[in-house]
Amino acid sequence: MNKAERQSLAAIPLILAVAGGIAWAGSQGSTQAFGVPLFALCGALAFVVNWVAFIPAYRFQSERYYDLTGSITYGCIVVTAVVAGPGHPRSWLLATLVAVWAIRLGSFLFARISRDGSDGRFDVLKPSLPRFFMTWTLQGLWVFVTLSCALAAMTSASQSPLGPLAWVGLLVWLLGFCVEVVADRQKQRFRADPANRGRFIQSGVWAWSRHPNYFGEITLWFGVALVALPALSSWQLVTLVSPVFVYVLLTRISGIPMLESRGKRKWGEDPEYKAYKQRTPVLWPRPPRAQPRQPLDRSA
Repeated sequence: MNKAERQSLAAIPLILAVAGGIAWAGSQGSTQAFGVPLFALCGALAFVVNWVAFIPAYRFQSERYYDLTGSITYGCIVVTAVVAGPGHPRSWLLATLVAVWAIRLGSFLFARISRDGSDGRFDVLKPSLPRFFMTWTLQGLWVFVTLSCALAAMTSASQSPLGPLAWVGLLVWLLGFCVEVVADRQKQRFRADPANRGRFIQSGVWAWSRHPNYFGEITLWFGVALVALPALSSWQLVTLVSPVFVYVLLTRISGIPMLESRGKRKWGEDPEYKAYKQRTPVLWPRPPRAQPRQPLDRSA
């Protein structure tokens, strides 16, 4: 067993410990199902779904259903929370927001991997059982933590009527969702054009931000947190780590850093790419700056 495999095995108990802490906090005030806090039951479900999906994935050495499994996990949890939970209007609203996002993103990512083939990120992970299993376990944590504040509100025994904050949250979610959808579709059309092979996108919403899809995802999860907030109290407030977790994950760990590094390797010496980076913010959108005009050469 090499160093990377030992590190993966060591990471699994840490991942489960983090999930356990959030499960304890979110379970305070949760309704019960089969004598167990429904919040904790849904957290366990996040890992079970991914562990079951891992078995054929490792057997056939395929990551094709990885992203789709993530979306299915979201669906399984929100359905369980709605069916076994109090079923208040806030629960239905949160379940709808999460389900719409998960179905859209899951189908988009599954169509992309079906079209493009394997995901290169998994090439060194698939042959190793510890490393590949850790990846699926990490996805269980990602789903659970990302969903935690919505899940705490959906399973809370104490409910309040939908108020102004919920509608503000809905508008924030709509903004983020629309930006993410538009960004993904624009990039998909750009890549489908053979003339753009080997080039980078810098038009549409991609002229406002180098990663508008991530801005959209971060924004919509903050919207979900606003909808959930009035139903949370005491230790349940710990689950508001959800949108912060999404922000840190996408801006500091797996999202933007990986893509920025890849872009630097591919186009780092390209003057057009350098100019694009100078005039376009990394995440938070702003109107595109006009490209500086080249001075006329009057010496001729």
